[in-house]
Amino acid sequence: MKKILIIEDDRRIAQNISRTLQEDGYATEVVYEGINGRQMALQPGVDLLILDINLPGINGFEVCRSVRAEKPNLPIIMLTALGEIEDKVEGLGLGADDYLVKPFDIRELIARVEACLRRSTLLEEMTAEPEKVWRVANLTVDSASREVKRGETTIDLTAREFALLEYLIRNRGRVMAKLDITEQVWNLNFDPTTNVVEVYINYLRKKIDRDFEPKLIHTRPGMGYVLKEE
Repeated sequence: MKKILIIEDDRRIAQNISRTLQEDGYATEVVYEGINGRQMALQPGVDLLILDINLPGINGFEVCRSVRAEKPNLPIIMLTALGEIEDKVEGLGLGADDYLVKPFDIRELIARVEACLRRSTLLEEMTAEPEKVWRVANLTVDSASREVKRGETTIDLTAREFALLEYLIRNRGRVMAKLDITEQVWNLNFDPTTNVVEVYINYLRKKIDRDFEPKLIHTRPGMGYVLKEE
């Protein structure tokens, strides 16, 4: 359940927002002034912040500045009676993701909450730590330790052989063209006369396929190479 923190000094508005969000399946917490609101926003577990500008203690601009410095990816929606362009520009410039001027339709706020959370989820997926250990059949490739095994047998690879194997296993099940391999593994513009890919594919086959079952590196004539269990 996503948790939404509401920092709003108008208790009627704050409770109305909180109740509607809860009916839509969100967990909410309400704070009515800026200093405690900022402290709550900086705690772990907050998924989105709805923030008024005119607050007791410190204003919403200051809260936004502090929160954005500590939590660069936390979605922030600013709610305010201030409708001047300068206020919108300042709020967005401080890192707010969206801006809604009072009075507003609660359905529009819910739609903006959902949109901000979708963008946040997508950003988390895009910036998530890449997978470190890859497995196909009994082949294991550890990107962190650069260790390669077939079953319990450790296989020694050169740096270039490892880079090629890692590229193939990251794209396991997909046919990778020679052009893609030379550009991604060797950082070279594709030269149709070079046989460097074939040579290193042969090196890999001798080390990880020749003495093991199942065979994992397969040639697709006229297309490229694929690492998969067949």
